[in-house]
Amino acid sequence: MDIDAKAKPRGRKMAAATSGVGRCLSKVGASRRPPPARVRVAVRLRPFMDEATKANEPPCVRGIDSCSLEVANWRKYQETLKYQFDAFYGEKSTQQDIYVGSVQPILRHLLEGQNASVLAYGPTGAGKTHTMLGSPEQPGVIPRALMDLLQLTREESAEGRPWDLSVTMSYLEIYQEKVLDLLDPASGDLAIREDCRGNILIPGLTQKPITSFSEFEQHFLPASRNRVVGATRLNQRSSRSHAVLLVKVDQRERLAPFRQREGKLYLIDLAGSEDNRRTGNQGIRLKESGAINTSLFVLGKVVDALNQGLPRIPYRDSKLTRLLQDSLGGSAHSIIIANIAPERRFYLDTVSALNFTARSKEVINRPFTNESLQSHALAPVKLSQKELLGPSEAKKAKGPEEEPTGSPESIAAPASASQKLSVLQKLSNMDPAMLENLLHLDRLLGSQGSQGTPLLNTPKRERMVLIKTVEEKDLEIERLKMKQKELEAKVLAQEALDPKEKENTCLQPLPSCTGTVAKPLKKAVVMPLQLIQKQTESKIHILKRGHKRKPEPSDVSEPVEKAEDCWELQISPELLAHGRKRLLDLLNEGSARDLRSLQRIGQKKAQLIMGWRELHGPFSKVEDLEQVEGISGKQVESFLKANLLSLAADQHSAPS
Repeated sequence: MDIDAKAKPRGRKMAAATSGVGRCLSKVGASRRPPPARVRVAVRLRPFMDEATKANEPPCVRGIDSCSLEVANWRKYQETLKYQFDAFYGEKSTQQDIYVGSVQPILRHLLEGQNASVLAYGPTGAGKTHTMLGSPEQPGVIPRALMDLLQLTREESAEGRPWDLSVTMSYLEIYQEKVLDLLDPASGDLAIREDCRGNILIPGLTQKPITSFSEFEQHFLPASRNRVVGATRLNQRSSRSHAVLLVKVDQRERLAPFRQREGKLYLIDLAGSEDNRRTGNQGIRLKESGAINTSLFVLGKVVDALNQGLPRIPYRDSKLTRLLQDSLGGSAHSIIIANIAPERRFYLDTVSALNFTARSKEVINRPFTNESLQSHALAPVKLSQKELLGPSEAKKAKGPEEEPTGSPESIAAPASASQKLSVLQKLSNMDPAMLENLLHLDRLLGSQGSQGTPLLNTPKRERMVLIKTVEEKDLEIERLKMKQKELEAKVLAQEALDPKEKENTCLQPLPSCTGTVAKPLKKAVVMPLQLIQKQTESKIHILKRGHKRKPEPSDVSEPVEKAEDCWELQISPELLAHGRKRLLDLLNEGSARDLRSLQRIGQKKAQLIMGWRELHGPFSKVEDLEQVEGISGKQVESFLKANLLSLAADQHSAPS
């Protein structure tokens, strides 16, 4: 009996078959939501534990190909259950095969500021801990992943690279619904919280910075011995808790705009589901088994709720599912490694594990980049007028009657303030690491009795506020200069009026007041000669399009319509071609800041355009923007209408 179709809920419709080792989503909509990423599932079949069992009974699991397997019914061998997953690893597969085939490809997402998780699932005694930890001769997923990740971070944070990367680790276990810190066992039960952005965090959890694999082993090996294990009939060292290794990769941009990214890697070794009739658990082992089975049951409920699209997902029903909220239905690239056994006595556990993973591979996650700006790159803090003007300018704003008598100190105040602001402008362009070193040096000089620069003694928040104040004042000065130029142009235009027309306008006699209300005079608009000459020299023409009939009131009962001209704007083809060329140059060579200066282009679209440009090369024409994922044809049309005219006008107004 083929149950592969039975384990295909409606979420399967969103997945598309691919060649190779599995199935993945291949078509992503052009919406603004993050692209979907299905939870990937790999199945590993461990070999027989002893040769006697292998010789006496055939295995109940048989691999068909690299993605499919079948389970023979132990009561009726003619009946088989067939399953298809992203990858299947048989008895002869090695730790290297599993890591390279399923785990290594997701590590690159951490350097993009995205989350990833690896879960080992299966019944007790199926080899989950061996898959995750391994042995000194055959290291598992955790040591291999940390070795590669640390190597990647060293390469990306080398001198001359744009990002500075750091790695930290945390290690915890969930034992009987208690979150315990394995790096600090004395901390007790920890609470799981959720911040305003929906990120799951554990306050008080120990974080250890690591820069090499030897530092990782110094923290990880002693912490692993703190994990609770126990002996049962099926496993002499059975894990009695769920272990979670959290590796966090922080990235800080060394140059403007000083972005900050954070990627998390969850490496989870789940405790196996247990049948107490076969394990022989009693006392404390029975209580541990009940807590393990309860958390795994809630995990199955979460998967079913996600596949059915229920409005409430029971993440909060268990500490395990609360911690896995990002891995199942969240924003992580997730892979589940299901470990199964070939013995006939594990038949029911094997079928149960395969059914769970068949449902799990239909769960859809939506990974996105966790990116933010550092503190000195955030928006300026809004200050009052007195704080923006400063003490000397605030006194001028009050007026001369309220200004107190001057003193030498008050006269010297503006000079010192200007000196402080000039130093601030230099510090605003300085590397953050260098700025921290200067502050540390300033504190050392202050402790030795020497006087440091007042700016370095200023707290960081106030220093950033002052820097933003300087930038705002510079922008205000530029705006006032532009306004002054506009006013000067208007004055020149008024002076160009004919003096005779001025005299005629001024000497015109006023109408006599005879008791009737005089009609308001119509205003005549006279265009200056300079503007007329500029308009005739320009390549922008105004054409008459047609007539619009407008009713005019009269003494006759029937209204008489009066023709009114309508006008439209037509731009020279040469000017349009030049505008398109400038727009294409900006798309191919402009930075993210230049792209954001265009209309209809924000931060996200600028990043999409730059990413497409790095992958496919420069745009051959402006209409190629439609090929960028997330930008539709209508958006390209509105983008052209909004930017071509402004670029053409800028070119026309530029001095020759």
